[in-house]
Amino acid sequence: MAIDAGTGSIRAVIFDTKGEQISMSQQEWTHLQEEGVANSMSFDFEKNWGLICECIKQSLLLANLKGEDIVALSATSMREGIVLYDSKGKELWAVANVDSRADKEVRYLKENFESFEEEFYQHSGQTFALGALPRLMWLKNNKPHLYERVSKISMIGDWILARLSGVIASDPSNAGTTGIFSLKNRDWFSEMATKVGIKDDIFPPVLESGTLLGDVSKIASIETGLSINTKVVMGGGDVQLGCAGLGVVDVNQVAILGGSFWQQVVNIPSDLKPPKNMSIRVNPHVVAGLSQAEGITFFSGLVMRWFRDAFCDLEKLEASDLGIDVYTLLEEKAKNVPVGSHGIMPIFSDTMKYGKWYHAAPSFLNLSLDVNICNKASMFKALQENACIVSAINLEKIKEFTGVKIDTIVFAGGASKGSLCSQTLADVTGCRVKIPKITEATALGACMSAGVGVGIYSSLVEASKKLVVWDKTYEPNMKNYKLYEDIKLKWQKAYEVQLKLVDDNITTPMWKSAGL
Repeated sequence: MAIDAGTGSIRAVIFDTKGEQISMSQQEWTHLQEEGVANSMSFDFEKNWGLICECIKQSLLLANLKGEDIVALSATSMREGIVLYDSKGKELWAVANVDSRADKEVRYLKENFESFEEEFYQHSGQTFALGALPRLMWLKNNKPHLYERVSKISMIGDWILARLSGVIASDPSNAGTTGIFSLKNRDWFSEMATKVGIKDDIFPPVLESGTLLGDVSKIASIETGLSINTKVVMGGGDVQLGCAGLGVVDVNQVAILGGSFWQQVVNIPSDLKPPKNMSIRVNPHVVAGLSQAEGITFFSGLVMRWFRDAFCDLEKLEASDLGIDVYTLLEEKAKNVPVGSHGIMPIFSDTMKYGKWYHAAPSFLNLSLDVNICNKASMFKALQENACIVSAINLEKIKEFTGVKIDTIVFAGGASKGSLCSQTLADVTGCRVKIPKITEATALGACMSAGVGVGIYSSLVEASKKLVVWDKTYEPNMKNYKLYEDIKLKWQKAYEVQLKLVDDNITTPMWKSAGL
């Protein structure tokens, strides 16, 4: 079993030892702004644990299995989200991935520790934007009664495993996104915390993905329906384990994970230094000896969900009557919309600018009053095109840094289920796009980790090469590729203007990192 804690939902997915998916239960969840705390994104660990238990029970029920039928489980989660514990292992405070409440703390670090962020980035591949240091400083400054009780820190996926086994630990791929970490050594770099006056003794053991933690505890067994004989195994970050679930475990391989956020990743040697301009992030992979250069497209999947929920009630009813997913129906309606979606230009996520990371106000440009060309179908296709265009630009930035030549992209996550979206990605990038048979790659990667922990597989690399099966391949239409090259340039120019509106305090950014 894999417990997959994404930004927008929690899932429990069961696989057999041959990598065949048996069942999946999912619950959407939200992370709310804390009252009176601007740009916060709290993680409600008590409520969310209840949703996790529901998913586990439902997944077992759907599979017609009992708890003792699950030999092992692991967890994966959105990176950057952190959970803090007291000395007894009880949760104190938690935030989800893009919490950016620590605005003053980031500015303080930038102003009082000259070149510290650049030094920090060269060790960890991370900036302060989503890092744990400013958040810990915020807690110290704003809730000292909680801060004083902090004894341990972990990531959200680690918290799930701690709830199940009682063992608090972390792995390189997830812990690396705190920024208090060494890419080279694959371990905490606590000197960073020491330097800015933050507790430097709160970091738990770092264990590689696939390391056995223990058994499901008696309490967790009662809460979830799992057996006390089920083994709990260290997992990892959603993108990195997702790459294992895609067969992306060798140097220079490329993947795009199309979930709530879209991530574009390229495997690189772990001793390759991050770029000096801090344009992208670099994370430890779940495979020792490898890191990943990563671009991030903000909210792409969540924007699709917003569009569905805000405008597509009729399509939801129609899809229900037809017995299909509403996104499948929207793709069917959008398949004949021409390249460029009649000029409609979505403004949501910017390309990756990790050193100064913020986005324009969400909007659509070039809307028309002609309902024959400006309608839900063309707007939906425009959103898909936009996610692919931003992904292509992020990959170009990674190519500049790494020198890797990209001709094939492995595509997975919810977006890859759509044939229109997959073909659009091929056309926009000019690359062959391969879709694995199991599109829930992140969950499969976590199950691989569980299998390694109990000796079913010798390593994640071996499990990945053994279990990943390819379903479809999309070849690029080079005529469309040339059209998208022009659209991509126009979009970049339009986005610059939209950012200036934010800079002039005329519009409000969709998101901005702390300290800007």
